[in-house]
Amino acid sequence: MLSYVDRIQLVVSDRKAATETWQRYFDAVVVGQDESRFLNAHRTTVQAGDSLVEFLEPAGEGPVGDFAARWRTGLYGVGFATEDMLQVARHLDSHKVRFTREGDVLFVALTETDGMPTTIVPTTRREPVGLLSHVYEVTNPVRDWQDTAARYTRVFGLDPTRFSPIKSSLYGYTGTLTLFDPPARLDRIEITQTSGGGAMDRFFQKRGPSLYMCYAETPDVSGLAERLKEHGARFAAAEDAPAESGLFIHPSALEGMLMGISRTNYAWAWSGRPELAGEGAEGFRGGH
Repeated sequence: MLSYVDRIQLVVSDRKAATETWQRYFDAVVVGQDESRFLNAHRTTVQAGDSLVEFLEPAGEGPVGDFAARWRTGLYGVGFATEDMLQVARHLDSHKVRFTREGDVLFVALTETDGMPTTIVPTTRREPVGLLSHVYEVTNPVRDWQDTAARYTRVFGLDPTRFSPIKSSLYGYTGTLTLFDPPARLDRIEITQTSGGGAMDRFFQKRGPSLYMCYAETPDVSGLAERLKEHGARFAAAEDAPAESGLFIHPSALEGMLMGISRTNYAWAWSGRPELAGEGAEGFRGGH
């Protein structure tokens, strides 16, 4: 039922400043200014590639206000697109998954996922803009990745035969990629169970089940790296892959959100179809 990752949501302290940051780093463009009654938040929406990024400021008590009070800023939620909103609504009803409608958006109740605030929206085709291609992943560290994978299979009507196992001793996790439509698209939820005291494990020990980061593609990792250097943004190359294949943008540069960047198609190297990953992926066996 889910087609792809359509958007991410960030709680920010200043929507104007966050917008300007994404314009500087990625040539994102503003596409909307509005309010969400369900979130009780002021919202500015930008487009980066063909994905949307919603910057949220609390307008009072509510889920965004609760997040801001506890964590101040960071990656809050994710929105998935579907070709058939009616089918999704019927599926959620039939499985007794609670949700709220707001316009043409479905907000899945926070109790139905493992720390992953989720919206479902109609498929919308957009012409890509800026330096990114699209966001294709959110990472959801949890207590038991198998239990969460089974839950999301039920809640979102996913096909577990499409999932790809994932493990990294370097970054300290094991889990699965819930690929929605392989090999046509990389889009998925990465469900991880952390260990070893690394960055993701420390994040999980502090916050529990939640969203840790997102991942996006670009055709030009080196060009994006130069842009980030130009504007003094903190970032680092992946430790287990060629420098031109990807990088990580530090949370200090993006309102508390860690963002991974991979070269177009390179993420297939760890997503079950390494033959699609392109030059430089030969022999890759790591995570990310």
